[in-house]
Amino acid sequence: QVQLVEFGGGLVQAGGSLRLSCAASGRTFSSYGMGWFRQAPGKEREFVAAITWSGAGTDYADSVKGRFTISRDNAKNTVYLQMNSLKPEDTAVYYCAARYGRYSNVRRSRSDFDSWGQGTQVTVSS
Repeated sequence: QVQLVEFGGGLVQAGGSLRLSCAASGRTFSSYGMGWFRQAPGKEREFVAAITWSGAGTDYADSVKGRFTISRDNAKNTVYLQMNSLKPEDTAVYYCAARYGRYSNVRRSRSDFDSWGQGTQVTVSS
């Protein structure tokens, strides 16, 4: 299994930006597709973005498309989530997740991911 640790959460005003990082250790990072999910208080954990092992394929939830960008650096064992034009409804705990296998497609379901980080809080004030 791979171990995941998220960084970069915090408090930001609406319209601002944050960059989340997720550092992986353990198994070969480039063998994993990666994803970001989030969970707001009282709500289910939901898909935000995902990226294939090579970085060639990405997918986004409609709610963040055009504002968020997922990327990865396999040499640094890190996946990123650049979040721009943040809205109060983006407030949540953000989780990094790993899906083992060099698949050419990306998946959105939580059940497709094998490993999870502890999460980092993102709060957007209005």
